[in-house]
Amino acid sequence: MAVSVRELRARIKSTQSMKKITRAMELIAASRIIKAQQRANAAAPYARELTRAVSAVATYSNVDHALTTEPENAKRAAVLVLASDRGLAGGYVSNAMREAEGLIAKLSAEGKETDLYVVGRRAEGFFKFRGRRISQSWTGFTDQPTYEAAKEIGEKLIEVFTEGADGTDGETKAPGVDEVHVVYTRFVTMMTQKPTAMRLLPLEVVEGEELPEEGDVLPLYEFEPSAEAVLDSLLPQYVNSRIWFALLQAAASELAQRQKAMKAATDNADELINKFTRIANQARQAGITQEISEIVGGVNALADAQAAND
Repeated sequence: MAVSVRELRARIKSTQSMKKITRAMELIAASRIIKAQQRANAAAPYARELTRAVSAVATYSNVDHALTTEPENAKRAAVLVLASDRGLAGGYVSNAMREAEGLIAKLSAEGKETDLYVVGRRAEGFFKFRGRRISQSWTGFTDQPTYEAAKEIGEKLIEVFTEGADGTDGETKAPGVDEVHVVYTRFVTMMTQKPTAMRLLPLEVVEGEELPEEGDVLPLYEFEPSAEAVLDSLLPQYVNSRIWFALLQAAASELAQRQKAMKAATDNADELINKFTRIANQARQAGITQEISEIVGGVNALADAQAAND
């Protein structure tokens, strides 16, 4: 019985150590999520207004730009998947990977080959384990992304997209793609984070424009030096800002889900400690009762033996 109590005490001690770790991770995530949420909210107006500006230029100009022209026969697509470098974030990684797998299956059903570009060690490990070829990966900054990292990713995606767009009809260049999609986790509230897939290129108008009614005068735009030069300047900034905004949303979602997961782990550790403590107390009480019974039995036996001798 003493061995059993000793084992239970060892389990209680290890669970208490685990609880300290999960509690510390919960507090760290809670302290970082506010800043991550503020960064995401601060980047939203710029991304929204830049999208409107690019949409206006693309809508009210007659320029066929490589980043805004729909391919007649899209055969290849790039998929950028945003996940995390670390685990212990509940279903954050698995939900994002499920959304990415669904998008890849949809593109395959449309007859399009996919090139994978991933952010985060967890996404990299997920696809490598399944034997998927990864064109390029970026790691080490998922919980605290920087604009420099977003710019590097954006420049790479624009490069492979424009290489695909430079090809003649019917010609497919190995490194080029006809579409660029992004899969990330959108931060809705502290309790809700939604995996989202969006097409980044060719340009899709994120916020639709209302059609003018009969008799309305369309807005007039004057482009200086030219509409093509304005698009050349705006579109890379648009791509970088959308990726930057997606990285910030993913970071806030990761921290929110890690906080929830660590809180659940801490609560489970409390329940285990209470359970093991109760079992250990019951075992200790049973051992004490057995020892008292043995002592009383021995005393009675000695008394009976002495009475028989008398």
